[in-house]
Amino acid sequence: MNIQGIFLQRLKRAHLLTRLFTTTKEEKIEIPMRIHRGPTDILRALESTIKQDPTAAHYKYHDDPYLIPNNNIMKRSYAMAQEAGRKAAHWVRNENPELFNHRECDPPIELFFPKLVYTEESEVTEQDLLNVIDKNQVSDAILIYTIFNSKGIEISNEARQSLLEFLCYNNSKDVLEEVFIEERWFKQSSSVKERQRKTWKDGNVAEEVFKSIENPNAEAYSAIIQGMAKFNQSSRAYQLFEEAQQKGLNLDVNAYNSIIKVSNFLKEGYDMRWAFVVNMLQNIKQAGLKPNLETLNSVLCVLSTMGNSKMVKHYIVRTLQEFKALGIEPSLGSWYYVLIAICKERGPKSSVLANVLMEVANKSHEIRDISDTNFFVTAMDVANNHLNNVILGQKVHELLMFKNNYDLIGDSYKESIYYRHYFNLLLANVPLDHFIEKTYNQFVPNVYVPEPTVMKEVIKQIDLNGAVDYIPQIWSDMVIFGHNLRADLINLILKVIVDNKPDNSETTEKFSKIGWDIYTTIEGQDEQKFNNMKFSGEMLGGILLVLLRNNEFTKACLVMDKLINNNQNIIGVPSFDSLSLFVDHCIENKTLSKAIECIQFASDTGFPNVLALGAKLNEKCTLDEMHLNKLSKVVDLKIN
Repeated sequence: MNIQGIFLQRLKRAHLLTRLFTTTKEEKIEIPMRIHRGPTDILRALESTIKQDPTAAHYKYHDDPYLIPNNNIMKRSYAMAQEAGRKAAHWVRNENPELFNHRECDPPIELFFPKLVYTEESEVTEQDLLNVIDKNQVSDAILIYTIFNSKGIEISNEARQSLLEFLCYNNSKDVLEEVFIEERWFKQSSSVKERQRKTWKDGNVAEEVFKSIENPNAEAYSAIIQGMAKFNQSSRAYQLFEEAQQKGLNLDVNAYNSIIKVSNFLKEGYDMRWAFVVNMLQNIKQAGLKPNLETLNSVLCVLSTMGNSKMVKHYIVRTLQEFKALGIEPSLGSWYYVLIAICKERGPKSSVLANVLMEVANKSHEIRDISDTNFFVTAMDVANNHLNNVILGQKVHELLMFKNNYDLIGDSYKESIYYRHYFNLLLANVPLDHFIEKTYNQFVPNVYVPEPTVMKEVIKQIDLNGAVDYIPQIWSDMVIFGHNLRADLINLILKVIVDNKPDNSETTEKFSKIGWDIYTTIEGQDEQKFNNMKFSGEMLGGILLVLLRNNEFTKACLVMDKLINNNQNIIGVPSFDSLSLFVDHCIENKTLSKAIECIQFASDTGFPNVLALGAKLNEKCTLDEMHLNKLSKVVDLKIN
């Protein structure tokens, strides 16, 4: 067969195979529906592939070991310095607006351009008022409203209502701009007393706007009532509420919610307070309004102020059931109110936290109410102080670390309190090695800097477990955190390294360095400061011991000189063991004068065993006549 025949035969075989494996059914191509993507969806998808590294510093700090802050003061200073630079840039932009009119981005980013500056001579329109309201510029809104009044310019009812709501929400005061996130993060949370104090500015512009409305409608009343209630002008808010009721106005549900929330200021007794809340809920129903999450949280907030009786627990359960029937799911803030209502500091222990965690576990939560940021710190507080239950504490922490739930930690203050409770709970309930390796080394110092009280508990647990090998690491952290000038911590760590004599030379050397570091730190303080830390006799005795155990005789002599020359200014006395060890090293180093000075100090201090020190010196050393005379005076003085 020639080549052409072979080619034709193979071609037929390939055609046959194609017919066998080819289906006659037509394939239909289905184009999936378009999924809308936001401008940051790709970035979020990439972010989800990377796990957070708690051992790394926050991205806002420079990635340089010399520029990464290691204590709370430095963290705040570094972040606020960066914020100050951002504020300076804003100031330059606002002071020189003519330099920033170029538009290099399309569409233009309005935040990059200078703010419009309004004066009393500015020609303004209603649209200008709406623009500054939209940009959250309170001062400019008040100025434009003042211009309208001075020029007799009328504005629409819609614009006036928007201005009223805006001023009521902000209490007619400028608020921190959203771009200054660091100042928001490090701003201290207000105390309970501060939150309960009336901060509403009586006679402010919001009230002027409300009075300028000839016949205020339900929307106007609702706005002014919510503003006054928010800033604890409760009596005036309720007065306006009753006034609106008498006029037959249908207030919105949020006005009712705000009155419910301040009912503890309006009614004193628990029974009267609850009857008032029930009456308000009935009024909501009669008005044909549908309660919302804020209604639920307002009721729970009131219940949290009504003690820890069985009736309060019954009301809480009943309230949750009623709102669940309405299809209203509690937020983390709702559970926060449940926890503080039931888990009182001096009340009986309750398992409500376990039930709450069953409801919220393995879920990604978003901020739905301002109180949501209080949940995690309160839940960890309950797990630690109320229950001392490490299993529940770990579940709370797992929930916090689940997806984006860390966004609900609140601010730097709440974060610090949360980890304080978490560390104290673990210290009391898990093996020390596990705590140091899995928790302490993971979160300290980039996420959490332990407070002195927490460091004290860490040192106590090290002492209790005999794990003195961790002491050098803890002392290094104390120096970094600025805890190395706290008398309670220094005395505690000195006690640990004195009472736990190391078995190896390496640890002995490290303890000696700690002792000398303590001495030089206190000695090197600025004398001009009135709150300087002072040496105590016990402290210097401990330093003396750890130095001599490492044969640091020269440094020990400096400490002994400090004891002798400043005896009048030092409170307390060193231990007799430290003085005896110093005499032994004086004998070994043949510094007889130093030994006699030490014996003289022991005699002046009143130790009963001075004779034994003198006898030991006389026995082990050949004393000349001068040294014998000095020693005999000291010993004779003691004998007589």
